[in-house]
Amino acid sequence: MNTEEEKLIEALKTIEVPYLNSNLVDLETIKEIALSDNTWRIELEFGFPIKTYKATVEKSIVEKLKTVVEHDIRINIKQKIEARSVQKGTKPLKEIKNVIAVASGKGGVGKSTTTANLAIALEQEGATVGVLDADIYGPSQTKMLGSQGKPDTRDGKKMLPIISYNIQTISIGNLVEEDTPMIWRGPMVTGALEQLLNETAWDNLDYLLVDLPPGTGDIQLTLCQKIPVSGAVIVTTPQDIALLDAKKALKMFEKVNVSVLGIIENMSMYKCSQCGHVEHIFGSDGGSTMAKQYGVDLLGQLPLDIDIRKNADGGRPTTAFQPDSEIALNYREIGMKMTAKLSMKAKDHSSKFPNIVVQNT
Repeated sequence: MNTEEEKLIEALKTIEVPYLNSNLVDLETIKEIALSDNTWRIELEFGFPIKTYKATVEKSIVEKLKTVVEHDIRINIKQKIEARSVQKGTKPLKEIKNVIAVASGKGGVGKSTTTANLAIALEQEGATVGVLDADIYGPSQTKMLGSQGKPDTRDGKKMLPIISYNIQTISIGNLVEEDTPMIWRGPMVTGALEQLLNETAWDNLDYLLVDLPPGTGDIQLTLCQKIPVSGAVIVTTPQDIALLDAKKALKMFEKVNVSVLGIIENMSMYKCSQCGHVEHIFGSDGGSTMAKQYGVDLLGQLPLDIDIRKNADGGRPTTAFQPDSEIALNYREIGMKMTAKLSMKAKDHSSKFPNIVVQNT
């Protein structure tokens, strides 16, 4: 190793990977360092999607390294999203690398709206994403994502997901009329969830976001006990009454050994569109206080904004309809923090082991 390469590596140790509070060297992101045609070529590999920020991050690294070497520098960041470990007793699904549960504990906190916008945000960052609407009694993703209609099938066995905004989606709302009530007992509801997951022909997903119903009942228990979940996020408002149920949801995931990736505080504040005055209608800092109490990350705080509601009701989520807005950027930040946190989990290696079959000879 020559002196200049040593200087490069020492400088790389001072550069943090976005959202992970650790440096490029310690996180083993460096895949190649080579001097060619008077240029240092450095290839980095991130384990989470970062498409829209890639050029900015590359530029900032180049500027930092220019101060320690004489040659030109060329940085190339690639992303490689891999399957992460899941709870004991479950095995990752073949066409889905990571299942992320989006829970709230309490209804009315904007969990489904957050799920739809996060899915589109992750797709914009370069991931292949799906949404499973697990709220059998009150499905809403068909309306929010504009994914109405009956699913097709190629083989008569599995449904093809409905594609909307490049997101693969499925919901009980795709199989019944909008005004049809699901008057089912627990076993039928949990069976429907498993069918929606296992009988949909998902196409090589990096992330499947599961939009859970409120509470900690049959659907949530089925998800935690029978479905491989790589991580969960909790959506809450700052309001004390919402936090009570959010804490129950968090403790439920802890008890079944599902990693909680963080908390999203929705409806954090309201900013008047006329005068700019900020009002904390549902209280303030409830999400951050809860995050500190349980030692998890606060992934972000989202405002109470009329455009978010209008766009969701019209099947045009803000991240898709207003991709350059401050709110859309906020969703993308939350999505990258969430998946960056997930990328720190141990990788799943079960697919690399062959099946062992014992036969009589």
